[in-house]
Amino acid sequence: MWLFVAFLAVPLIEIGLFIEVGGFIGLWPTLGIVVLTAAIGTLLVRQQGFAAIGKLQKSLNEFDDPTEPLAHGAMILISAALLLTPGFFTDAVGFALLIPGIRQVVIARVRKRVIIHRANQQGPQRPRDTIIEGEFRDVGEDTPEQPGSSGWTRH
Repeated sequence: MWLFVAFLAVPLIEIGLFIEVGGFIGLWPTLGIVVLTAAIGTLLVRQQGFAAIGKLQKSLNEFDDPTEPLAHGAMILISAALLLTPGFFTDAVGFALLIPGIRQVVIARVRKRVIIHRANQQGPQRPRDTIIEGEFRDVGEDTPEQPGSSGWTRH
């Protein structure tokens, strides 16, 4: 239900803001502001997106929990979508999501509402010196090579 309200309320808010701002400063300055915020937002999203990817790679390389860098990256992606959507309200929310402190608050609130289940997949470990016995047959010499054949299929 709340998603329906958001899809209804956001366009109405944007239309109202366009009418008010356009009536106050005129059509062309209003359109200029929309284009300018999209351009500035794109630059900021790109910069912060690269930083988020770097933090995610560092987290993965150090075998740390990657959920926080992933959450920041997801919010930067949402911010990008909001900043590319024409409008003042969506731009304000998009620029707000580019502020790391606000993202931290959002992450903390979402973390309170989400239940995380973890699963460890540690099966029986076998020693490195274990020998696994098996049988094999060399088929490379018995069958003639056909053009385009990888040798892994029978024809």
